[in-house]
Amino acid sequence: PGNVLVIELKDGPVLVKLRPDLAPKHVERVKQLAKEGFYDGIKFHRVIDAFMAQTGDPTGTGTGGSNYANLPAEFSQEPYKRGTIGAARTSDPDSANSQFFICFNDTGCSGLTGQYTVWGQVIEGMEHVDNVAKGEPPPIPDVMRKVYVKTNGN
Repeated sequence: PGNVLVIELKDGPVLVKLRPDLAPKHVERVKQLAKEGFYDGIKFHRVIDAFMAQTGDPTGTGTGGSNYANLPAEFSQEPYKRGTIGAARTSDPDSANSQFFICFNDTGCSGLTGQYTVWGQVIEGMEHVDNVAKGEPPPIPDVMRKVYVKTNGN
């Protein structure tokens, strides 16, 4: 229980299976931020066709994060495929904070395996992610309307 994250987009909900088995610290952080409402209303500031949609920065610029400390890398050999969610970071492997990206297909993110922490996998609603406005940044960016951890029975 409590290992499915719901991201509400303009076209509908996206369900993400969290992977504490791969990245316990990242999953704990995402749950904490979701619970605090941190992600609600945050823009997709960098969306590249056939690659990924990036979000999780309260400033909408790609340089911001939460007030919590950066996370240590939890790299794994879990392959990036359509719907895989990875933690965004700077060139420092231990700089992931609140930003993350969702991969659009099985090949676009394949070069990232082992270099960015995988903490989730979209299990439903990936078609809604496909419809997020593209651009770096998009002219009119889409937002995550609400992000929360699904509890049993809702």
